[in-house]
Amino acid sequence: MSEYDDTIIDSNKISSTDRDGRPIPVTIPIALAPGVTVVYTTRLGGLSAGDYGNLNLGGKSGDDPEAVLSNRVALAEAIGARLSLVSQVHSGIAVDVDSAFEINTPFGFDVSGTNHTGDAADSAAPQVKEADGQVTTRTGIALGMFAADCLPVLMADPEAGVIGAAHCGRRGLEKGVIGATVDLMKLKGADPNRIVATLGPRICGDCYEVGDEIADTFEKRFPLTRTTTRFGGAGIDIAEAAMIDLAFAGVSHVVDSMPRVHAATEYLEEDTELAELCRTDGEGPAELAERIGAINHSMCTLENPLWYSHRRASKAGKTHEGRLLALIVRH
Repeated sequence: MSEYDDTIIDSNKISSTDRDGRPIPVTIPIALAPGVTVVYTTRLGGLSAGDYGNLNLGGKSGDDPEAVLSNRVALAEAIGARLSLVSQVHSGIAVDVDSAFEINTPFGFDVSGTNHTGDAADSAAPQVKEADGQVTTRTGIALGMFAADCLPVLMADPEAGVIGAAHCGRRGLEKGVIGATVDLMKLKGADPNRIVATLGPRICGDCYEVGDEIADTFEKRFPLTRTTTRFGGAGIDIAEAAMIDLAFAGVSHVVDSMPRVHAATEYLEEDTELAELCRTDGEGPAELAERIGAINHSMCTLENPLWYSHRRASKAGKTHEGRLLALIVRH
């Protein structure tokens, strides 16, 4: 893991732009397995502005297409891999990107429905592929899952050379997206007994308030996942639900991303870019130290100002927000 120990980027200590002048994305890498790296992007190190600031990687929320494109290109350069992006629709569908993958953008393969030109009539826009799980055996391809409260689950069988990524919102979990992704990995030679998984940034059970009806329905599918949130209402724990379905799929080796993310959060607690975002985003206390001090779960997208959060933005009266990417790549 020492190979990645110094790769959390601190814009206070090194150049904040790459050789082409683009801001360098601030990312948190996790050494998941031999030759396999998971990367979580933060809100830091991009060209997006306003409610999307600064490293928005999602292309459907109305951000400046040129800013999103620059952010994605810079990310691909920073991690040394081509991105693979699909259109996430809260489904239980997983796709094998090996047969479809082609470089159709400056950053890699994009069938997410992003309009890279800003022209609604752009006939060259990539074809859209709806799915919430991706699988590949290729090296140098970073399977990416957008998130802003939903849970990314990243998986690898390093012996078989198969990696997978799943976007696990409440509805996708109920539809079995984890099992579908593992099944597709198995078709490509993976053995669940060898698969190593990790759970990415997500809204925690203490913060994800959904109401009694949704919580009761969810708990029937995923026992003991109903919570009482810190806001006083009924909530659900989507991370615990994912652990249940990973176990049902035969995956028992789960690496905890939290220690690495917690260390990164502490490392960036005086970062000037993050401090400026907290001062101006209206999503909580203006002082970064107060935001950091209030974190109970560093992986929680609502609590930790490093992450984008739909729920946090909505509580602030906003109608849109950016998206992070959770990626997995085999080198």
